[in-house]
Amino acid sequence: MDIVTRISEALQRGDQDTVASLTAEALEHDLEPRMILDDGLIAGMDVIGERFRIHEIFLPEVLLAARAMYAGLDQIEPLLAASGIPARGKVVIGTVQGDLHDIGKNLVGIMLRGAGFEVIDLGNDVSPEAFVTAARENEARIIGMSALLTTTMPVMGETVERLEREGLRDEIHAIVGGAPVSEDFASQIGAVAYGFDGLSAVEIVKRLV
Repeated sequence: MDIVTRISEALQRGDQDTVASLTAEALEHDLEPRMILDDGLIAGMDVIGERFRIHEIFLPEVLLAARAMYAGLDQIEPLLAASGIPARGKVVIGTVQGDLHDIGKNLVGIMLRGAGFEVIDLGNDVSPEAFVTAARENEARIIGMSALLTTTMPVMGETVERLEREGLRDEIHAIVGGAPVSEDFASQIGAVAYGFDGLSAVEIVKRLV
């Protein structure tokens, strides 16, 4: 079994120590960092994402896999940056203003990073202005907004309106998610898509980028 396959399988087991040591070994043998990322870490997280989607595993297993992923990613990210190899794209994410819930948003961030995207996580209680400013300054094509409270959902619409006012709707795509959010709501406010879970959000971002 080749080493990148072993990295993928160790990640799926949530074995961060093995992922770290195998990644170091792969780098010592001059494997390309991008190969380790794509065929090891991303491949492993893709399996985890699919198993999570069909309810074979649950949030604790995803978080263990994510911790293992970071054990490898932390070693290869500086090498990718130094070699000028770009991420698949940049995504700004955050929980909207007035809402402090971030478990779902954090999971989406983990899965996006595992899929090879650069994630700019603004945290929670994020204003429309902060979303748009961060996307513009980081040249991100996607803004991902999360809400768990129905009272904070209108902030998503305000963010889309701000993109419209600043003439950025064609350059920056807004996607929304969270327990009270629906596809109908996304359509009403002019968001380009609704992600009903972490895996669907990643698939939407891949399609848009």
